[in-house]
Amino acid sequence: MAVTPVKMVRNIGIMAHIDAGKTTTTERVLFYTGVNHKIGEVHDGAATMDWMEQEKERGITITSATTVCFWKDFHINIIDTPGHVDFTVEVERSLRVLDGAVALIDSSQGAEPQTETVWRQADKYKVPRLIFCNKMDKLGANFFDSVESINQKLSHNTVVMQIPNGQAGEFAGIVDLVKMKHFTFTGQMWTIVTEGEIPEELMAKAKELREKMIDTVSSFDDDLAMAYLDGEEVSEAMIKKAVRAGVVANKLYPIFCGSSLGNKGVQLLLDAVTDYLPCPTDRGEIIWTDPDDDTKEITRTADDNQPSTAVAFKILNDPFVGTLTYVRVYSGIIKTGDKLLNTVTGQEERVGRLLLMHSNKREEVSEIHAGHIGAFLGFKDTKTGNTLCDPKHPIVLEKMEFMEPVISVAIEPASKADAEKLGLGLNKLGGEDPTFKYHTDEETGQTIIGGMGELHLEIMIDRLKREHKVVVNSGKPQVSYREAITTKAGADAKYLKQSGGRGMYGHVVLDIEPFIDPEGKQFFKFTDEVVGGVIPKEYIPAIQKASEEMMKTGPLAGYPVLSLHVTVKHGSYHEVDSSELAFKLATYKGIKEAFMKAGPMILEPIMDVEIVCPQEYMGDIIGDISSRRGMIEGQDQRGNAVAILCKVPLSEMFGYTTTLRSITQGRGTSTMKFALYEKVPNSLSEKIIAERKGKKGLADDE
Repeated sequence: MAVTPVKMVRNIGIMAHIDAGKTTTTERVLFYTGVNHKIGEVHDGAATMDWMEQEKERGITITSATTVCFWKDFHINIIDTPGHVDFTVEVERSLRVLDGAVALIDSSQGAEPQTETVWRQADKYKVPRLIFCNKMDKLGANFFDSVESINQKLSHNTVVMQIPNGQAGEFAGIVDLVKMKHFTFTGQMWTIVTEGEIPEELMAKAKELREKMIDTVSSFDDDLAMAYLDGEEVSEAMIKKAVRAGVVANKLYPIFCGSSLGNKGVQLLLDAVTDYLPCPTDRGEIIWTDPDDDTKEITRTADDNQPSTAVAFKILNDPFVGTLTYVRVYSGIIKTGDKLLNTVTGQEERVGRLLLMHSNKREEVSEIHAGHIGAFLGFKDTKTGNTLCDPKHPIVLEKMEFMEPVISVAIEPASKADAEKLGLGLNKLGGEDPTFKYHTDEETGQTIIGGMGELHLEIMIDRLKREHKVVVNSGKPQVSYREAITTKAGADAKYLKQSGGRGMYGHVVLDIEPFIDPEGKQFFKFTDEVVGGVIPKEYIPAIQKASEEMMKTGPLAGYPVLSLHVTVKHGSYHEVDSSELAFKLATYKGIKEAFMKAGPMILEPIMDVEIVCPQEYMGDIIGDISSRRGMIEGQDQRGNAVAILCKVPLSEMFGYTTTLRSITQGRGTSTMKFALYEKVPNSLSEKIIAERKGKKGLADDE
């Protein structure tokens, strides 16, 4: 396979709210670029990119899928990402390695909650974007309302590049404001794109918006700005150059329109991807760091002649070929047989086979060049976010941060045979998904799995059964509460034990207080203020480790502690009886004592909930949300429906989909995402603590 020059490569993602048409759009792209000879539909369970059985059954994207296609000599790597909030991490890790993205908007709904979430994620990784107002032929579609919604909720730095000729049932074509031409789509599978004159009734609006477009983009190109100010004719090439400059700089978001399901506008969208989204070299130098000194910066560019550098952004266990490690190659050429250093683990891994991925199908290659996306086969110790590089030129990219689970379920194997396979299955799923956690409860012996929502855990249990042939019984979902303190408190704690020979002695004087990192990345801090050698230096790490371990199991009810700053101030030791273990035990005792004096509280996860329903059901829904301790934060008109925005404790939302369906006679929908942790009301807090201690068999004074 010939290597495409890096200038002709586009690494793009498709991102949106659930059901905005991401997978349908990708299927059209694959058809029009010649990858597929027929179009697979999501509603038929035949979509190429939704290859998992669960995706086919549910009609949603669960895992990021990658594919390669070609359009007018351009090599396009596409990642189709999930829209459901439970799988936001899939979007997060994909955005990390993309050069550009297409944000899809359902034109009947405008910018929806998950659109806002993924938009903020794209902002975090500075990913340039185009916006495609999809479903222009859908009942209730309104292009200009959608544009207004985009400007209000996503960004004001937008520019309209196309307008529809009609909408909903009257959608007949697209007016391109750069070419000032009208495009229609005919022929078998609408493969014939016809360029014609703009209908007279649309000409005035087209001229008005073209003038506005040129005015907006002129700030990104001096030649265009001068021509525009002098009243000269502005060429198509000048406009495209300016728009591209604005997009690459991540300061401009062009808006296009069409209908993927109706096969109108996808070819024009592909032209926009190649015209405006950046190639790998457009993103400039990527800042990396020295693995031994994180203050030392190292730069890499998408150049085959530089040392090999890649980032693993997804791990997938394929039942036929084994572990697939999806990578973005940032620099150099990686070839079969190369040894790569994982700078996170310090281990080297040998490249056995190299693959280009097309959903769950594979094409074996001998090398992957700078700027391209592919997969390694057979890597054992590499995890999501790990940097892989030439062992002679160690380098590391800032590691990805993933949210901790907000919901957990107890599971148990259905048979002895299942028990033997359970650990292996969980290990593989945990390796694929950083937000899926599991552990064994020491008191009960139960296996506890945690994730980002009910659907997330439901899918994982189903995958255990289908992919790993493990059948499990599951309990009711449990909320992952947190413990925290409200004020500062101290303790003077000794651990003494004398029984025959050598005894144990550890003595610490410490303070604890809430700790909130301004950037929100850390929730623990340890400070050593011991002077005069009253505690020898060799025991300080043991005190710190014990403090960190207390973060996992809080004194109040055994839930993780959300934020803590521990300061060890004083203490004493015994020349013979002191040990690391003695100081760890003294620290446990001291933190527990101080914690109970520092205004301890139970925190619960609060969810951002959006409910979309017909107006007539609004009163019943608001009443139901209030009964769930929810707070209504606002309302938003969505075509013929109303969107109710609220914050509700997660514990009150189990099974809500069924309730909503009943209230609205199946006409209401809801989405939910984690917002923050808040204090549980005192009456509920006592109940939670009592139930927790009852399950664990703990005494009140333990």
